[in-house]
Amino acid sequence: MKQPKPSPPAESDPGVPVSERIRERLQRARQRFHANDSIADHIAPGEMEALQAEVEGKMLGVLNSLVIDTDSDHNTRETARRVAKMYLTEVFRGRYDQRPPITEFPNVERLNELMIVGPITVRSACSHHLCPILGKVWIGVLPNEHSNLIGLSKYVRLTDWVMSRPQIQEEAVTHLADLLQETMQPDGLAIVMEADHFCMQWRGVKDTDSKMINSVMRGSFLKDSNLRREFLSLLKR
Repeated sequence: MKQPKPSPPAESDPGVPVSERIRERLQRARQRFHANDSIADHIAPGEMEALQAEVEGKMLGVLNSLVIDTDSDHNTRETARRVAKMYLTEVFRGRYDQRPPITEFPNVERLNELMIVGPITVRSACSHHLCPILGKVWIGVLPNEHSNLIGLSKYVRLTDWVMSRPQIQEEAVTHLADLLQETMQPDGLAIVMEADHFCMQWRGVKDTDSKMINSVMRGSFLKDSNLRREFLSLLKR
C-alpha cells in the first residue's frame, strides 16, 4: 500500500499566513510559545511587517463582528492598524524583540553589600483579559566576588523586556528573577512588585483601590531574615 506523502512544511508555501509559518517553526523546535514567552529567535527577518499586516486584518474582522462601522466612522477607520502596531511593537514587544544587550562587568572590588534598584515603572498586560497592569518593581541584589555586575539602566531594560508581554503578575516576577539570577549569579536576589490591575478596575468587580503586591526571594534573602527585613524596610522609604 502506498504511503501518503507528508505535507510540505508551511515554510515553503508563500500562501501560508506568516503566523502559521512561525508557529510551525516553534513546534519543530519543540519550543513553548505561551503568552509570556519570547519567540524572537524563531522570527525571520522581514516577518514582523507581515505579521503586523496579518494581525491588522484579523483585528478588522473583530471590529466588524462588534458591528463597528470602520468605513464611515473617522475615529475607527485606522483602529485595526493602530492596534496591530501597538500589540507587536509596544505592549507585547517583549515577545517579539530579542533580549536587550547587557554589558556585564566583573566584581573587581568584591562588593558584597546590599544594592537596591527601584522603583522601576512597569507596564504589562493581563493574559486573561489583555487589560493593562501598571505598577512598580524594586530589585535587591547581594553580589559576591564572582558575580557579574550590570549597569543601572540595564535593570530597567531587562524589566521592561520581561514585562512587555501578556501574563499574570506572579509569573512575571518569577521570570524576571530567573533572568537576573542567570545573568548576575548573586548570593541573593529579591524582587517586589506592586501593581494596579485594570481587569479588576475596568471590568468585573470594578474595584479601583485594590492593588497586588508579591515578592520573590532567592538565596541569602530567603535564608537570612535580617537581610530580608533590611531590604523590605528600605523599600518603605
